[in-house]
Amino acid sequence: MSKLKQMSIFAHIVEQGSVSAAAEKLELSKSVVSQHLKILEQELGASLLKRTTRRQTLTSMGERFYLSCKDINVIAESAWDMAKSELEEPQGRIRITAPNALMDLLVAPVVAELMKQYPKLKPELISDDQHLDFMEHDIDLAVRVGSSRDSNLKQKRLGEFKDVLCGVASMRERELESIPYIANSWQGKQVTHHFSSQTQEGFVYQQQASCVTNSFHSCLALIKSGVGIGVIPDFCIPQLSGEVVDVLPSFELPTNTVYALNPFTSNTPIAIQLCVQGKESECFLT
Repeated sequence: MSKLKQMSIFAHIVEQGSVSAAAEKLELSKSVVSQHLKILEQELGASLLKRTTRRQTLTSMGERFYLSCKDINVIAESAWDMAKSELEEPQGRIRITAPNALMDLLVAPVVAELMKQYPKLKPELISDDQHLDFMEHDIDLAVRVGSSRDSNLKQKRLGEFKDVLCGVASMRERELESIPYIANSWQGKQVTHHFSSQTQEGFVYQQQASCVTNSFHSCLALIKSGVGIGVIPDFCIPQLSGEVVDVLPSFELPTNTVYALNPFTSNTPIAIQLCVQGKESECFLT
């Protein structure tokens, strides 16, 4: 690594015309720059520069050596400029995962707006009702219901919603315990819900699921078909045009809080900042 630094400094000496000018350019002392040049020549076993008090010229070897050394600075400057440009304009890949319901109605619209504003951005969206491992699946941002206990993840609260126990309209006329329950896999086979009400006494609903599915979409399709009841996020219900109804309109389930999580301990990429910064980027939930 020290050799690369010495080669870079040597290229600056040649391009600036003197050790003093190179030291000023690099914001180093003249003695430090001279020392790097001296060590470089000692390790090479050859002189690279002929210097007098007024001027310097390259030796024949110095000329050939400089042609390679200058590329180090060109590549370094190019890499630096590229990195800085990404801080000013989001670009490149960003991998986002979210549950199916959140992805379709809340996350994807925000990402679509970002893509319109920043055409160099290349999002990869993964809809999955299971919590994917950040490292195994190379995740940059996860939108999840509930906070994480992992202290290595940055978390920001995005908003909240409530699940609604839904079914087709005819389900309202039946005893709740007699209706099959359609569960998503994250709920498990044994389902428990705590209902509260402003006008009536709350109660606990417990049921063995008649069907378990690993996708919100298949769960919703079964509920819409009339084979059973299940929970649907309240923000999804307006999109269903009356296909399903709240089977317990006088009761409600607890609030669910949505968080954005990312694995970056510092210097969070600007694309992730834009996704979760709130109203300026049309936050996922309000």
